[in-house]
Amino acid sequence: MKINPEIFYLLIFFIFGTIIGSFLNVVIYRLPREKSLISPPSSCPNCGHKVRWYENIPIISYIFLKGKCSECKTPISIRYPVVEFITGVLFSLGYLKFGISIDLIFSLIFISLVIALTFIDFDFKIIPDEINLIGFVSGIIYSFFRQDFSAVDALIGAAVGAGFLWLIAFLYLKYRGIEGLGMGDVKLLAFFGTYFGWFGSLFIIFFGSLIGAVFGILSAYLSKAEDKSTYEIPFGPFLSLAAIIYLFFGEYIKQFYFGL
Repeated sequence: MKINPEIFYLLIFFIFGTIIGSFLNVVIYRLPREKSLISPPSSCPNCGHKVRWYENIPIISYIFLKGKCSECKTPISIRYPVVEFITGVLFSLGYLKFGISIDLIFSLIFISLVIALTFIDFDFKIIPDEINLIGFVSGIIYSFFRQDFSAVDALIGAAVGAGFLWLIAFLYLKYRGIEGLGMGDVKLLAFFGTYFGWFGSLFIIFFGSLIGAVFGILSAYLSKAEDKSTYEIPFGPFLSLAAIIYLFFGEYIKQFYFGL
């Protein structure tokens, strides 16, 4: 039976994505804790059991281990296979969108960085400078390979995105007397701006704010927070979700906005 080449490549990119997702789990756990990403090898945080290679197969090992350490039976967070699955799906969608191209390579880099920073921000309410710096540099490099987007466009996008968000943070601090946005979010928009330009940066800020506001209001009421006006949620994940949407649908959003 012949396999459709398109399905074959989708499967390959999904598997590749789950492998990258497995590494991203290491980044998510170790980077904010300032631990090495290379050594020591993965182990159970409870009993120290070193994870064998067949216990580290993305998604599959979690299922066969029934979500528990093989030695001490401590539950393994469901987040591990979730991150692997999400990465696999987005890698496959990246292939569908861009095909085998230089655009695909940088989109996969972008997706990987966004997934890592999203889960780190959820846990620690920080966005590591290392991730923003890698993203910013990769966006500048990418601009030299694009036909309709120059390094100048990338720098303008970074300046507009970071500058606009910094202004919001400054005004919020000035008139509310409390910090509403961290500098990690501002640097994140500099990273996004190098990939999407000024228009993409503004869309990400607007749409990310909209999603974040809806989520924040619902979350505050469901958690029965006493002071809902000061209820805190990380902003990075919502900016990241808006950025992923723009990655896949940016040209349609731009065409719709400008009536093209």
